[in-house]
Amino acid sequence: MGATRTNPSQELALIEAARGGDQEAYRRLVEDRQGELHAHCYRMLGSVHDADDALQDALLRAWRGLPRFDGRSSLRTWLYRIATNTSLDVIARRPSRVLPAGHGPPSDPREPLAEPVTESTWIEAYPDSALAEGPVTPESLYEQRESVELAFVAALQHLPANQRAALVLREVLGFSAQEAAETLETSVPALNSALQRARRTIEEQGPEQSQQAALRALGDDGARRLVAAYSDAMERGDVDAVVGMLTEDATWSMPPLPCWFAGHDGITGFLTRYGFSVRWRHLPAHANGQLAVGCYARDPLSGRHVASVLDVLSVEGGRIAAITAFATPEVFRRLARPGGPYVVSELFARFGLPPELPAR
Repeated sequence: MGATRTNPSQELALIEAARGGDQEAYRRLVEDRQGELHAHCYRMLGSVHDADDALQDALLRAWRGLPRFDGRSSLRTWLYRIATNTSLDVIARRPSRVLPAGHGPPSDPREPLAEPVTESTWIEAYPDSALAEGPVTPESLYEQRESVELAFVAALQHLPANQRAALVLREVLGFSAQEAAETLETSVPALNSALQRARRTIEEQGPEQSQQAALRALGDDGARRLVAAYSDAMERGDVDAVVGMLTEDATWSMPPLPCWFAGHDGITGFLTRYGFSVRWRHLPAHANGQLAVGCYARDPLSGRHVASVLDVLSVEGGRIAAITAFATPEVFRRLARPGGPYVVSELFARFGLPPELPAR
């Protein structure tokens, strides 16, 4: 993450020093790998917070296990092995995360909005600013940003833990079959069998086109125009303009609310009843390798626009196919209660967005 990768001889010297208890040497060994390891934990778990915890646990396990590192694999492979098994331990303790469309059928906009579901249920948005372009290794089949896209991460969560790990290790990280099998403590034939089943599920559950391909087709100028037009329409409260940018089967969801809306009629009903009870301002953002918009709600008491909701946009054929609006439960509750001060979303700092915009 901005550090210069050590060469092999430097790495060996740092490993020997770290084995002797030199914490600074250990920090230098792992500091420039933490970003990629964190993204790996996120792919496995679908949660930034769980990835934070899993990464810290994995780094602690690696520090304690460094005297047993025998050098038969690379340090990178060894660290990924620990991070993978730490993530598998987390998966064993809780259900897989989903997006609202995987939680239940679409909602009726004529009904009141459901209360936020606050247990560990929802896939979370990922700040992709630390991700590089292209694949993790030349052997990887997925680009780094493609492998954190919401639809791909959601499809991963449908896989049993061993299949999820097999696919990520082989096709996202480019591990050999032998390396992946050793990581999962299984045989190469069993690993390949799990990988084949995982591929079938991803083909069924995943999108036909990645967001990276859709964005390349749209182009940088087209992407900027789409985000600007979306932001402008939302700030003007123009339902027709917003819906006019959507595909026919577009969806709008708002984790941690379990409700979601489908198609032009459902989204029109939702926006007409709920979407513009607040006055908005927006800033462009990026999340999960996708277009995103930071949405700032105008606090009626102070006139300030307060960081509230992160809209992650999925694009298809130059139109918006899905809006996934992320906020904390408290933000949604405060937005639903007129008259009180709004709450600054803790999500925005991760995405490099300011906590508020000045009154105008």
